[in-house]
Amino acid sequence: MMPTAVTLDSVGRIPFPGDNAAIASRRLDAGLEIRAQAHSFRLSHGVLEGHRFAIVPIPKGRALLSWGLPFGVALQDIAPGEYVCNRKILLALSQRHLDFPLPTSPNFSDHAIRYVLDERDFRPGTQISPLSPPPEFEGFERDPRRGVGTRNYVVILGTSSRTASFARSLAERFPQTTALFPNVDGVVPVAHTEGGDATRPNNFEFVVRTLAGFMVHPNVGAILAVDAGGEPVNNQVLQDYLKKHDYPIESVPAEFMTLGSDYESCLQKGEGIVRKSLEQANRSSRSRTSVARLRFALQCGGSDAFSGVSGNPLAGWMAKRLIQFGGSANLAESDELIGAEPYVLKNVKDVQTARRFLGTLQRFQERASWHGHDAEGNPSGGNNYRGLYNIAIKSIGAALKKDPEVCLDHVIDYGERMDSPGFYFMDSPGNDLESIAGQVAAGCNVILFTTGNGSITNFPFVPTLKIMTSTARFNLLSNEMDINAGRYQDGMSMDDLGAEAFDLALRVAAGQRTAGEHAGHSQVQIWREWKQTNSESLPAIRQRSRPSGQPIALGHRASNASITSQPSQAQPRFPVFETDRGCTSQRVGLIVPTSLCAGQVGRMIATQLNQSHAGSGLRYVALPHTEGCGASGGESEELFIRTMAGYLRHPFTERALLLEHGCEKTHNDAMRVDLERADVDVRKFGWASIQLDGGITAVTAKALTWFNETSNSSAPPQLKEVGIEHLRLGLVISPDLPESLTSALVELVRSIVSSGGSVVIPHGISSHSTTTFFNSLLDSPSTPPSLDYGQAFEHPGLHLMHSPTSHHVEILTGLGATGVEVILCHADSSRLQGHPMIPVLQIGTRSAEACPSPHPGDYHDLWAPNPTDVSELVNALFERVAQVVSRTYRPKSWVTGNTDFQMTRGFLGVSL
Repeated sequence: MMPTAVTLDSVGRIPFPGDNAAIASRRLDAGLEIRAQAHSFRLSHGVLEGHRFAIVPIPKGRALLSWGLPFGVALQDIAPGEYVCNRKILLALSQRHLDFPLPTSPNFSDHAIRYVLDERDFRPGTQISPLSPPPEFEGFERDPRRGVGTRNYVVILGTSSRTASFARSLAERFPQTTALFPNVDGVVPVAHTEGGDATRPNNFEFVVRTLAGFMVHPNVGAILAVDAGGEPVNNQVLQDYLKKHDYPIESVPAEFMTLGSDYESCLQKGEGIVRKSLEQANRSSRSRTSVARLRFALQCGGSDAFSGVSGNPLAGWMAKRLIQFGGSANLAESDELIGAEPYVLKNVKDVQTARRFLGTLQRFQERASWHGHDAEGNPSGGNNYRGLYNIAIKSIGAALKKDPEVCLDHVIDYGERMDSPGFYFMDSPGNDLESIAGQVAAGCNVILFTTGNGSITNFPFVPTLKIMTSTARFNLLSNEMDINAGRYQDGMSMDDLGAEAFDLALRVAAGQRTAGEHAGHSQVQIWREWKQTNSESLPAIRQRSRPSGQPIALGHRASNASITSQPSQAQPRFPVFETDRGCTSQRVGLIVPTSLCAGQVGRMIATQLNQSHAGSGLRYVALPHTEGCGASGGESEELFIRTMAGYLRHPFTERALLLEHGCEKTHNDAMRVDLERADVDVRKFGWASIQLDGGITAVTAKALTWFNETSNSSAPPQLKEVGIEHLRLGLVISPDLPESLTSALVELVRSIVSSGGSVVIPHGISSHSTTTFFNSLLDSPSTPPSLDYGQAFEHPGLHLMHSPTSHHVEILTGLGATGVEVILCHADSSRLQGHPMIPVLQIGTRSAEACPSPHPGDYHDLWAPNPTDVSELVNALFERVAQVVSRTYRPKSWVTGNTDFQMTRGFLGVSL
């Protein structure tokens, strides 16, 4: 029976007078009669919470309005009660398991965003009147150029991605510090993915400026910066930047350290520095200071239709109050203001600031266009599911973090320091983690984070206040959230809610822990590298032919006299596990985060499983990464899904659980669809959602239960002795490969492939050494790759993997997904990170004179000084590989914990 008619205000929200579509405040059934003032209408279809339906007739060609601004154009006459939908939302919802039918076609198209500043009629804005006296809070006084700290942390900064794993390992040695150092909030790592490639990146300025801002941030009581020494972004580069740009680094207890050859000795040295830093930081204490010293970062993630109704206006109210007291606030996420220009520029200081704002948005769009993308790639699957149809409607809601009474005073670059009071706009991508890093580098000491889906991300050394947009979601995720802005929708006034929330922000600034700090979860991501600097290469990249997947024939023996090989001794045999996936040397319980925001939670779950299942024979691994949300689609998203599919079907993977954050592009439902298209059997996997399962504690319990139940349901596999015909080897050829090792590796590859085994080699690095290697192995060194990056091979033999990156960890990530079970790489120039799932053997070749410590304490797994007897070296390589496959030898990167996992975005991936 159809329910009786309901009033419009009981089931819908109209953001602004004159809007012609309402937001459903709960799920509504088709046929529901709704009374709106003098008329009534029935819903044409079921409407999900957060989605919109027409409330007045909208003629064909007329704009659809929300907050008084256009977000679409009617493709046909739209009657009151019709569910309004565009093509994108119908596609997004088709991936979900809905229990009611959707419209068969869209009834509106996206609004074409074209904003032109009318300078002739421009009127300078005015800032809201100040209030006095400003209240006070207790903070950490620093050098006046640094500001006031709301926390007092010792930070271990991995200067580049090459030292990210070291920063994490060192911080893990200081789990509890407050008992001995009561004025210190803790020791935290800042581990990121940038600056570690072979050449200077296009985002170089962004990375170094961000790191410089971290170094002098007022929440840093002391800091240790660690580099590998040879990367483009290193400690010397950072120190030079700090000095050149007059950062007050002299007022910070700062140490700089370069890793040496012995990893454990480096950890011990780092421990000593951190202990000294703890003593220095502990000398600081809180004292009374003005609230004008606060700098709010205004941020949103996992947004929904109600973000612009309750959460963002609340953050805007709090920022307005802070500015009235003489403080400052920072609005960011450039692409999430495209379409909201009329609102933002209603109140701006002067025409120069307006021009700079528009120029920043234009520059962002131009960079995206070089990679074949635009801002419409920003809204995620979670945004779509919760009612954000396109970038225009998302931007209109996001802009409300700027209260209309607040004047836009400043426009700054990513990570540029805030040196005056007032309201700032900072250039950044919509990826909230990348955006937050820039805001922290700019000096923000409290983060106001609006979320509609329930984002759980936090920053390591700046407190994050989570503002939930609806009461139902707040109750679902109450352990992760701080403020229920849904009470505004429930009837509480914005002034009362704002005053209460502002008071909480002051208490947090004075030391009260946020929900995120209690959860112990945080992560850092700096604006990621982009590959293109113009659009010239775009057609050629898009037209690249796809690899065939067929193995490559070995070439004839080289006539080059410098490459000689001799028959090796008897080939090794080794015990492996016999499974329904074939023979495998490792048994892994795998956790695959479907996006960057689920990565650290996945790592926490894997750690608990390894502690509780020690001795079970199953090793638990999580693969945190940077993708799945806040990044472009197309080629880079295909690459990500293909790589994740490779790990899910890897012979090592005995059990696997996919862990979604809940609001990403590649959510569980989307991954299920894509994996099925790739012929992956998804029925054997576990599925969990941080948001929908109720937060970190609840989803952790669900994951532990799933692994426990599946582990108890099957007997362990039996051992079987096999030869190298079952070997699957990955081989990274470095540009500085010595002659004797070149010869030995050529012979190793020939032996394995000729016996029926498989070898996968990244294809893309070019040098004299690699040319010599490939000339000795193939008939033509220009042989095209047989596999795409991260593509699992289906036919044994020799394969070349397309590698759109020269970053060592990104290469390992792609290789691991192909199905190899051990990776060999040459490591002389510096220590290389290993892979968390696939054993990586590092070969050293320098002479004793060049490297005085070729002993078990260094980072090499095999020592092969040049020159050496090729036959002996081949046998030594086989022996070490056999030990790894037999599980009698653990690579040193595993022993020390020096491992990392990082996805490339290819040539066309870009942050959005």
